[in-house]
Amino acid sequence: MATYTVTISASDETALDNDLLDKDAWIQAAVTGKINNCKKRMIEQWRPIIFADDSVATIPANDDDFIALIVARDDYKTRTERDAE
Repeated sequence: MATYTVTISASDETALDNDLLDKDAWIQAAVTGKINNCKKRMIEQWRPIIFADDSVATIPANDDDFIALIVARDDYKTRTERDAE
């Protein structure tokens, strides 16, 4: 698990205060939404690759285990690694 810190200006905080009841809850929800979108894209990208791989004997039923299977592969690269190529 990772912890991240967000720093915003006083003016930006004032703008958030104008609209939001709970800034932390909004930030958490925004991050959760982004994570869900990234997971969905990752699984959609890799599902056909995994399904076509004859060396894969079993496919996990839940998303977290499926992602663990993906990142354990020799051909998996993070965005940073792909961009560096």
